[in-house]
Amino acid sequence: MRIAQVAPLWESVPPKLYGGTERIVSYLTEELVRQGHHVTLFASGDSVTRARLVSVWDRALRLDERAPEPQSLHVLQLEEVFKRAPAFDVLHFHLDAMSMPLARRHHTPCVTTLHGRLDIPGLAELFREYDELPLVSISRSQRNQQPDANWIATVHHGIPTEMLAPSDRPGEYLAFLGRISPEKRPDRAVEIARASGVPLRIAAKVDAADRKYYDQHVAPLIDGSFIRYVGEVDEREKGDFLRGALALLFPIDWPEPFGLSMIEAMACGTPVIAFRGGSVAEVIDDGVTGAIVTSIEEAVSCVHQARHWDRRQCRATFDRRFSVTRMADDYTRVYERLRRQEWRQSS
Repeated sequence: MRIAQVAPLWESVPPKLYGGTERIVSYLTEELVRQGHHVTLFASGDSVTRARLVSVWDRALRLDERAPEPQSLHVLQLEEVFKRAPAFDVLHFHLDAMSMPLARRHHTPCVTTLHGRLDIPGLAELFREYDELPLVSISRSQRNQQPDANWIATVHHGIPTEMLAPSDRPGEYLAFLGRISPEKRPDRAVEIARASGVPLRIAAKVDAADRKYYDQHVAPLIDGSFIRYVGEVDEREKGDFLRGALALLFPIDWPEPFGLSMIEAMACGTPVIAFRGGSVAEVIDDGVTGAIVTSIEEAVSCVHQARHWDRRQCRATFDRRFSVTRMADDYTRVYERLRRQEWRQSS
C-alpha cells in the first residue's frame, strides 16, 4: 500500500527529546515500512526514517533558534502533501484540523488521528462541518468527548517491543516522566513522594507556556536530593530512568487522551500509579500493571505495595496489548476500509 504519514513540524520524527505525537508517527512509519508498505513521511528535515522523507523545513520548530513562523510552514507542508496526493492510496494526518479544508476537496482517501484533548469549545462545530472526513481516536475516553464525530476506529498507541528492555528488580525512587504542566500535576507527585518516604525524580519538558507554572509551583518543591529534576531525557536515558524506578507516578488532573509514558513504563517492567481520568482505566490493568487511585492517600498506600508487584506481568501485558505491530495492524485495517470507501461506517 502507498501511504503518506503527515507529522507536525514541532518535533523531528522521532523527537530528539520529548514529543508524543511525533514519536508515535515514527514508530508507525517504521513498522509499516518493515511490513512492506511504501511509506512517505512528511516531517521536519532533521527526521530519521527508512521511509521516503519529504520536508519543507530543515529543522524541528521547537529546537530551531531562528524561531520560524509555524502556521506558514504547516500550510506549505499541506500544499506539498496535496500536490503529491494522487500518488498515494491513503493520506494519514496527525495535524488536528489543519488538513480538513483540503482533504474534503481531494479524491485520495484521508484519515486524521486526533492526539489531543477534545473537551474544548468549538470542536463539536468543527466536526459537524467536516462530518464526511474519517477520524481515529487514541482512546475510547477521548472519543467520548465528541461522540457525534465521524469516528471509524480507536487505535491505542504501541511501541517497538525491542526498544525498552525490562527489569525484574524494583527500583529505589519514584518517577515522573513527560511534561511539566498544571494538568499533569507534578505537585501531586511531590506530595506522594514526601508522604511515602520514597525519593522522586522528575524527567520532564517545560514548554514556554508552562514556564511560569514551573517557576512558581514546581521549582520551589525541588531540593536537588529527595526531589530531583533531571530535565528532558532521550530514548536511551528514558529506559534507564524507568527501569530504575520503583513505580511511575501518573497523577493527572485532566482527561488524558492516552498517556504514552504509562506503556513505556510497562515495557520496562515498572508499574504505574495513576489517578483515575481520561484513558487511564483503558491502559492500566488495576492490580496487574499498577494501580488506579483517586487520592494522595491511596497513591501512598500503593507506593508501599509496589515492591511486591510482579514486574514480569507488567512487561507481559505490554507485549500483549501495546506493541507497535498491533498498532500498525490496526491502522492497516483502517487504511483498507478507506480504500473500500467505508469511512462513514462507525467502528
